Amino acid sequence: MKTKKYYPWVVVGLLWFVALLNYMDRQILSTMRPAIAMDIRDLESAAVFGNLMAVFLWIYGFMSPVAGIVADKFNRKSLIVGSLFVWSAVTFAMGYAVNYEQLYVMRALMGVSEAIYIPAGLSLIADYHSDKTRSLAIGIHMTGLYFGQALGGFGAIVAANYSWQHTFIFFGFIGIIYAVVLLFTLFETSARTKQEEQVSEKVPLVKGLSILFSNIAFWVILLYFAVPSLPGWATKNWLPTLFAENLHIPMEQAGPLSTITIAFSSFLGVLFGGILSDRWVQKNSKGRVYTSAIGLSLTIPAVILIGYGSSIFAIVAAGLMFGFGFGMFDANNMPILCQFVAAKYRATAYGIMNMVGVFAGAYITKYLGASADAGSLGSDFAMLAVIVFVVLIIQLTVLKPKKNEVPV
Repeated sequence: MKTKKYYPWVVVGLLWFVALLNYMDRQILSTMRPAIAMDIRDLESAAVFGNLMAVFLWIYGFMSPVAGIVADKFNRKSLIVGSLFVWSAVTFAMGYAVNYEQLYVMRALMGVSEAIYIPAGLSLIADYHSDKTRSLAIGIHMTGLYFGQALGGFGAIVAANYSWQHTFIFFGFIGIIYAVVLLFTLFETSARTKQEEQVSEKVPLVKGLSILFSNIAFWVILLYFAVPSLPGWATKNWLPTLFAENLHIPMEQAGPLSTITIAFSSFLGVLFGGILSDRWVQKNSKGRVYTSAIGLSLTIPAVILIGYGSSIFAIVAAGLMFGFGFGMFDANNMPILCQFVAAKYRATAYGIMNMVGVFAGAYITKYLGASADAGSLGSDFAMLAVIVFVVLIIQLTVLKPKKNEVPV
């Protein structure tokens, strides 16, 4: 099957489901707090529950560069399968937790194992696809993350009908079985397999990092990835609250309205952005940069409207615009990276980018929490448009790729 012309798309399909599980398994805990708190009383405290969520975020962030480095040096199939198996086993084990300490340790282990996946998965897809299909392939894969995040919200429904223990056990078991399936269906690229056989060709860690950080384009890409992560994470964590406050509706209505709006429009955005980018780059090497810039530019008025809008039409339209634009941006991060960074450094580069993005998300989530307490959530959210505009100008000014892909 590996030698078939359609196999690169099989890889996208196989990893789409891994991406779904990656986000779903991390998300279900946040939806089941009331149910779990009935058995584990420590979680009645919002601060304690916040610590449980934060430990995943911090460990995931710190592990991301390590995950990238490892993915550039070892077999990515083994890393993907091992990562999926471990976080699924942890999810399964959380169904048997009886106290907060056990949940805390397992949440930390999940942060380590889930961090391994993204750099390995994206670099594998990037290597399987040429510049003619790379953005679309990455974009389709990203929709798995969106669907996983949305499905994670149904954890509370499953818990209500069965129990929170059965929910963890059920979702964890699915991942364990799927890891076994990947053992027989997912394969490393032929080029990487040859590289692994020639151990002498592996680049030393320090040399690889020095090559990355001496590349001005990488610093710009790093900034370009990190700054949009601020409104990106702010939207994930605070959009339901903004919908509820600005539209004066209960959270039961605001939550589904906001998440469905973003998920649906992001799905369309990654597909449109992927197709446009893949076609544009065949005629102009800056096509991916321009496509990503168009998407990011759509998020600027959207952020302002979300922050200050007061009618359901304005806010939902802004949510749709933000999701569509951010999807175009999301589909092109790794493909743009491929235009400036050689294949043997890409996972490391994306791991560093992922770390910076997660830490930016942790910062803005805490900052907007204080804004919400002060009654200025909407205005502070809208101000994010300014820094996004600045980094957009920097990106268009500095990033000038001369090739569609930097060779291995």
